[in-house]
Amino acid sequence: MIRPLKQVFTPAEYLAMEEVAEYKSEYYAGEIFALSGGTIDHSSVAGSFVAQLSQLLEAKPCHVFNSDMRLLVERSGLYTYPDAMVIYGKIKLVQKRNDVVTNPVLIVEVPSESTRDYDRGAKFNFYKQIPTLQEYVLVESEQPRVECYRRAADDKWLAEMYDSLDAILKVESIACEIPLRRIYNKVSWLS
Repeated sequence: MIRPLKQVFTPAEYLAMEEVAEYKSEYYAGEIFALSGGTIDHSSVAGSFVAQLSQLLEAKPCHVFNSDMRLLVERSGLYTYPDAMVIYGKIKLVQKRNDVVTNPVLIVEVPSESTRDYDRGAKFNFYKQIPTLQEYVLVESEQPRVECYRRAADDKWLAEMYDSLDAILKVESIACEIPLRRIYNKVSWLS
């Protein structure tokens, strides 16, 4: 068998394909990576987090996005779909696009078994390149565990862990507090 040549795509080709695709994909360095679907608990946790953010930020000049909004990490060229994002103030869009943002202050990911290492490692390193990003939150869907990484002085990142349903997540970038019980209120393992 002849091994096919690896196909490399430009960002414009990727974006054109995404407009008609039946599923979402990430893009990095000319390669396209299909994103897998999530579990019921993954979707429930992500949805609850977005709902909490929307309610808490209703009167603030913030925009809350779910995983339908694409993010471009401009320094690295990564296009991805975080589970949730918050942009404070004016939304910065990629030129001539209305579906790609670049300036979140908060990014939330709900890791799955297959993405956990990527979300904590390489993906977090990409996100650190976003000048406006102040906090990165990882929310487990199989147990009450939330990790909040906060940008500090000298571009260092500090971590806070929450692992009780009675804990309250403090999101300093948007001056909000979210009880973990509200994030996990519909998961199957609480029934």
